[in-house]
Amino acid sequence: MGETKKNIFQTIAAVMEDVGVVGKDSLNEQQKFKYRGIDAVMNALNPAFIKHHLFVVPEVMDQTREERRTAKGGMLLYSVCRMKYTFYAEDGSHIEAVVVGEGMDSGDKATNKAMSVAFKYACFQVFCIPTEEMKDPDAETPPASEKAPELATEAMRSVFLKECDRIGKSPKCILKAIGVDSLEHLTVERFQSAMKSFKNTPDKSKGEVDPATVPPEDETSGLPFN
Repeated sequence: MGETKKNIFQTIAAVMEDVGVVGKDSLNEQQKFKYRGIDAVMNALNPAFIKHHLFVVPEVMDQTREERRTAKGGMLLYSVCRMKYTFYAEDGSHIEAVVVGEGMDSGDKATNKAMSVAFKYACFQVFCIPTEEMKDPDAETPPASEKAPELATEAMRSVFLKECDRIGKSPKCILKAIGVDSLEHLTVERFQSAMKSFKNTPDKSKGEVDPATVPPEDETSGLPFN
């Protein structure tokens, strides 16, 4: 008779015996603190997974993405993923762990970061990996952060474009004057500010535009939006 295959509960317990402590070997260069990286977690778990015939299947259950502006005016993509990880043992039995991961990136890595964080903390909790990284929620109360500026609606953008056409100025020129890099990043606050200036600016057919109200036209600018 062959050896009896371990079920998922026996397998997880066996993996926990082999993994042990994962040290803080990674350094956050900006804020200068050490943390346990996803590579360290996977390097610690991989041999135990192979030894005890355990594997995991990830599934993105839902995701939200939004743009956030940095203090220096740059854009960051913020991603939140709700992930389900299913751990399978050699006898086919399994358990599921659902966790949320958050990640921010100025390029195309926000979702990758969110998924990595989700998997790291799923493993920390499923296998009870010792770590000082998980602080008790009662230990600190972070200051409230500023709410991201509300973007203008499609109707507001349409009104903005009509007003630009009415006074004979390109949208790019007006957006630059109010400190916005593109129509997609026009906020409600900036839209309202522009509308006040539009209100005091005559139609292009009624004579010269007041230069104190509207900035001079940039000869290289066209209509970037059709």
